[in-house]
Amino acid sequence: MSGYSLFRIALSTKCNATTLLCRSNVVNRQQTYGYAKKVGAKGKGKGIVKEELKGPEVCKDPVRLASYAVGVNILKEGEDPKLKPPEEYPEWLFQLNLEKPKDLHDMETDTWEYWKRLRKENIWRFNRLHKGKKF
Repeated sequence: MSGYSLFRIALSTKCNATTLLCRSNVVNRQQTYGYAKKVGAKGKGKGIVKEELKGPEVCKDPVRLASYAVGVNILKEGEDPKLKPPEEYPEWLFQLNLEKPKDLHDMETDTWEYWKRLRKENIWRFNRLHKGKKF
């Protein structure tokens, strides 16, 4: 591009105004044909402190915790559902195992749960070994 602009300036040496015009066009052309201008961050000043994200409020009222299913409502509007008496819920709900799952060495080897757990632990081990390694 610089050779082209020098050629135009050399041809237009007849008039001083034409030379200035050509030089200004070359400068304008370099600005428009160059890389895009870097855009500064909008609305972010050096003195502005960024607000931290706050999580949901934790309910500590024992009466509300005993009578409502707090945190179950996923809608923006609305309230948490009220808890029903235990007789209205199915029997299997109270028989769910909420404890820590059994260890692999405590299970019998001829059960489906044993092999499923073995496969899961092997996947976890493989992921731990290959964590951070690039392909």
